[in-house]
This record gives sequence, structure tokens and C-alpha cells, in this order.
Amino acid sequence: MVDIAFIGLGAMGSGMAANLAKAGHHVRAYDLMPAAVQAAVAAGCEAATSVAQAVREADFVVTMLPTGTHVLDVYQNGDGVLAHARPDAVFMDCSTISVEDARSVGDVARARGFLMCDAPVSGGVAAAAAGTLTFMVGGSDAEFERVQPILQAMGKAVIHAGRSGAGQAAKICNNMLLAITMIGTCEAFVLAERLGLDAKAFYDIASQSSGQSWSMTSYAPVPGLVPQAPSNRDFTNGFASALMLKDLRLALEATHNVGMTAALALKSEEIYSEYLVKYLPSRDFSGVIDMLRNQ
Repeated sequence: MVDIAFIGLGAMGSGMAANLAKAGHHVRAYDLMPAAVQAAVAAGCEAATSVAQAVREADFVVTMLPTGTHVLDVYQNGDGVLAHARPDAVFMDCSTISVEDARSVGDVARARGFLMCDAPVSGGVAAAAAGTLTFMVGGSDAEFERVQPILQAMGKAVIHAGRSGAGQAAKICNNMLLAITMIGTCEAFVLAERLGLDAKAFYDIASQSSGQSWSMTSYAPVPGLVPQAPSNRDFTNGFASALMLKDLRLALEATHNVGMTAALALKSEEIYSEYLVKYLPSRDFSGVIDMLRNQ
């Protein structure tokens, strides 16, 4: 058993912290929302009232935060992780942020003698709760070796992507592809409906044909096809459209930085931006099918 500080108990972080506690680790959990902390306590964690209290005795620090600004602040402010962590603590940031921000906070941590990896995740809320996430890890070989056992308690796959920032690079490329394939999947279901093709019949065919994708078989946007998909819950408690749009914009920022034009990603940003205006930002991104259906 090791002592772990977990900071950020949102839809993803809550399940991740619970799985660390379930694996037998002592998890001290902190979030700005008291209700999130209490839920973590019910799942076997200990409550922390501040970042400082959470990290002071921790062997490992895991952060799962909304944006790069939050990550930089939690690590670098005067009452943050770097100011209060033990000298031998190891950091894992599982947030999805820009490659530049990941390398920046990693460089600052290493300059102060800490080990740190960027370790964003794929799999969604259901996988976070089930402990079946995929982790894409950026850092040195030595850093990866240290964090791997902790990440394995929360995931089915822990993959070393390369040096610092490589985990974030893999994540934004992955989510750019996910954003694009989900729109294509939704459009295909809408076309099937209008052609009079039963959704289940189309799913049974496409899920075993060349149109198969994760968006189809793990996250189908039509209810009754994939039990764990948010479409069965009126698109609640999934991957918020606001977060998908954030990730997509990170990818587009990266394409700009490398002198690339990504036409499908640009169109996807346009579609999700419209979806965000017409529906709740917390609604799952696969709910874009409703907007496409009504056009």
C-alpha cells in the first residue's frame, strides 16, 4: 500500500480515485466541490481540505483537472503541489491539456527534483468507474517505471508514448479522431433512419463491417444498442460536449503549431460549437446526433 493524493474528483476522477482505494492504497482526495469529496470518502478515500493537506504525506500525486490553467495553478501556486509535496513524491497528471503546458509543468517539477509524467486517459466515465482506462504516458523510462503500477490500478492498458508531453500528444490526436468518427457515426445512423433502415439492423451490420469504430461499438449514439453508452441515459453522465470541444481545440492548436490543415477537425469544431450553443455543455458529445437529426 502506498499513500496517494488525488486532486480533481469530477466525472472521471471520482471513479479513478475509488479504484485506487479499492486496490488497497491510502487515497487522500481533494476537490473544490465538498459533495465530490464526500462521494470519494464513501468509496474508501480519506477527505482532504486543501491541496497542501492532500499531498503533504503522499508518495504519489495524481491530478485530474479540466484545463491546463488549472493544472499549472494546482502545481505551481504558493499553496500548491510543488510547495508542499515530499521531496521524493512522484506526480502523474491525467488531465487533457496542451503538449506545451504538460512539458512546462513537467520541466518545473523536474527542476525541483521531482519525477513527473503526463498520463491522460481514454475510455470515458464508464471505464473510469470500471478501472479499464487506457493511459498514454509521457516521461522518461525511469518516470514511467515508477508510475506504471499506480496507473495499472485504474486501467486496462498503460502505454509509454515517449518523452514528456508525448502522452498529451497521443491524447489530442486520439480525441481529434474520436470527434470526427462520432459525427460520421451519427450521420450514418440519421441516414439509416431516413432510409427506413432499423437502427439495430444497421448496428448489427456496421459493427461487423468496414464502418466499425469505437464510436459505433462502445458508444453508439442510439439507445438500446450498447448498454453502457450515454444514449441510454439521455446523454447524461458521459463525456461532456464542452470537454470534447476543448480537446478538439487543443488538437487544432497543435495543427496550427506544426503548419498543418486538418479539414475534418475544423468542420467538427464547427459542428460541436453549434451543438454546445443549442444543448447543455454537460450533455455527452454523442448527443450531437439529435442536432444532426433535426437539421
